[in-house]
Amino acid sequence: MLSIVIENMGLLCSRNRQYHDTDAKENAQDVEIERRIEQETKAEKHIQKLLLLGAGESGKSTIFKQIKLLFQTGFDESELKSYVPVIHANVYQTIKILHDGSKELAQNDGDSSKYVIANANKDIGEKLSEIGGRLDYPRLTKELAKEIESLWKDDAIQETYACGYRLQVPDCAQYFMENLQRFSDINYVPTKDDVLYARVRTTGVVEIQFSPVGENKRSGEVYRLFDVGGQRNERRKWIHLFEGVSAVIFCAAISEYDQTLFEDENKNRMMETKELFDWVLKQPCFEKTSFMLFLNKFDIFEKKVLKVPLNVCEWFKDYESVSTGKQEIEHAYEFVKKKFEELYYQCTAPERMDRVFKIYRTTALDQKLIKKTFKLVDETLRRRNLLEAGLL
Repeated sequence: MLSIVIENMGLLCSRNRQYHDTDAKENAQDVEIERRIEQETKAEKHIQKLLLLGAGESGKSTIFKQIKLLFQTGFDESELKSYVPVIHANVYQTIKILHDGSKELAQNDGDSSKYVIANANKDIGEKLSEIGGRLDYPRLTKELAKEIESLWKDDAIQETYACGYRLQVPDCAQYFMENLQRFSDINYVPTKDDVLYARVRTTGVVEIQFSPVGENKRSGEVYRLFDVGGQRNERRKWIHLFEGVSAVIFCAAISEYDQTLFEDENKNRMMETKELFDWVLKQPCFEKTSFMLFLNKFDIFEKKVLKVPLNVCEWFKDYESVSTGKQEIEHAYEFVKKKFEELYYQCTAPERMDRVFKIYRTTALDQKLIKKTFKLVDETLRRRNLLEAGLL
C-alpha cells in the first residue's frame, strides 16, 4: 500500500514539474512576443505614412516609380523584363486610339479630309486597330513595328495626334512611336525611362518604404508611401488608408485643363481634380495632416498653354492672357497655383489652419526635379515634427 502511495506521489511530482516547465516555456514565449511587439511598435513610430492621391492620369504612379529608382535599389533585370508586355500593349493601345480617332474626326470634323488615312495605310490601320482591341497582345515584332511606324507617319494620324486632347491619346504616345525599333528587338530589355513612360492603370494599393537621405534611420525620416488607383471606381479603396497619415501628397495634372476623363468623356479632368481635392481636404481624419500639392505635368503644360487658352476650362474662365512665351507660361502657372491655394483655404476650417500646406511644381518624368522635391518635402515634415516636439 505504501509503495503505491509513494509511486503516485512520484507521478504527481513529475507531472507538476512537466506543467511547471511547460508554463515556464509559454511564459518565456509570451515575454519574447511582447518584446517583439514593443520593438515593432517603436520602429513603426519612426515611420511616417504618406498617401499619394489624385485623379486618374495625374502622374501619381510615375512619381511612385521614381521613388523606387531614387531612394531604393531601382528595378532589377527581371523587373525590367516584366515591363516588356506592358510596353508592347501600350504601343498597340496608342496606335489604335490614333487610328480610331482619325476615323471619328474624318466623319465628324468640319475639315474632315485632313483626317482621312492614305489608301496605302488603310489595311494596316484596320489590322492594328483589331490587335489593339484584343485582351492578349502579340509580342511586338520588327514587321509589326514597321507597320506601326508607317501608320504613325501618315499625315492623317499626325493631324489626329495634334488633336490628342479631344481623344484619350496618352502623353507618352510620341515616346513610344519614336522607339518602336528598339522595343521590337528580340533581346529588348526596358530602360528605366521606358519603365517610367509605361502606363499601367493602378488598381488596389501598392506601397514602398524609403528614406530621402539613406537607409540610416538616424540621418532622417523613414517614410511608407502608398499609391492607390485614381479612377473613380478605385476611390472606395482609399478610405481604409486615411487613418494615421503624416502627409497627403495630392497630384494634380495641370496640363489636363482641356481634356476629359477616361471613364467619363463628359467630365473635364481639371474640374474632376478640383472636386476631388475639395473632398479630400474636408475628410475629418486629415484635421492635422500635412498637405503637399504637386502641380504635375508642367513640361506638357508649358507647351500647351501657348496654344490652348487656359480659359477653355470652366474653373479658369476668368483667366486673361497678358503676354507671350515664358512670361505667359509663368503667368498662367501662377494663376492655376492661386486657384488651388484659394480652394485649399476655402475648404480648410479655422481650427485646421495650422496644418502644413506646400505647393510644388513637378514633372514626374524629371528625376532630378522629383529628387529635389522629395528632399524639400522631407525637410518640411522633419521641421513640423521638431515643432510638435517643442524642439524648435
